[in-house]
Amino acid sequence: MPLIDLVLLKTRLGELAGRFDVDALDACDSTSSELLRRGETGAPAGSVIVADRQSAGRGRRGRQWLSEPEASLTFSLLWRFSGPLASLSGLSLAVGVGLARALEQLGAEGVGLKWPNDVLLRLGDGQAKLAGILIELSSDRRSTQAIIGIGINLLPPTGDLPQPAAGLSQACRQAVERHDVLAAILRELSGVLDAFASGGFAAIRPEWQRRNVWQDQPVQVLADDASPLPGICLGADDDGALLLRTANGIERIFSGDVSLRSA
Repeated sequence: MPLIDLVLLKTRLGELAGRFDVDALDACDSTSSELLRRGETGAPAGSVIVADRQSAGRGRRGRQWLSEPEASLTFSLLWRFSGPLASLSGLSLAVGVGLARALEQLGAEGVGLKWPNDVLLRLGDGQAKLAGILIELSSDRRSTQAIIGIGINLLPPTGDLPQPAAGLSQACRQAVERHDVLAAILRELSGVLDAFASGGFAAIRPEWQRRNVWQDQPVQVLADDASPLPGICLGADDDGALLLRTANGIERIFSGDVSLRSA
């Protein structure tokens, strides 16, 4: 049986249970791929797929998202917006704010955000990746559909990792149960996505700025086939673009294939 019990989850969602249609799977290729297929056949907004195992879980820049059933929580949420694709710029940043709020409600300390789609945990003098967000968009004449994929480490990952990684257990003084984690995230995303639908990222930007781990810090932007671009991170503008103060002035960075590293 899947690790998520839908009856237990419903009780934790309370009055918001009716807003989400959750399906828990033992395994699938990717929760986002499965939800995309269901979306194409009319799955409603608020549909959620949570899986214990993914054979082709995807991360940013084509990376594979590696996870173990007991040590992580991976799921995807389908949401629909009335505006065009262009109106959804900054959506991954808004989702990050929802994630941070939820984890802090669960007792997590030291949670921060990194442009464009990472949730980090402060460990000593450094930062480690706690959760990742991958959003896939499509549109038709009626609406724009967002498949919001989220992977969160419940326990510290092991093995040879490309970057420092952390688990939620390192952020909380007491153990947190996975049903509580998923319910808290869905509750917060419900409010954040409503705010985003009515006011765009601009409505959420001040809170994202406060949580930006590199705010006003020297960084360098790394992109494929380009030299590192050093500057001071000024956060994001109302469209979700990264603002970087460089020797040539303030530059706006739009590409999703950009990484930040402390200079």
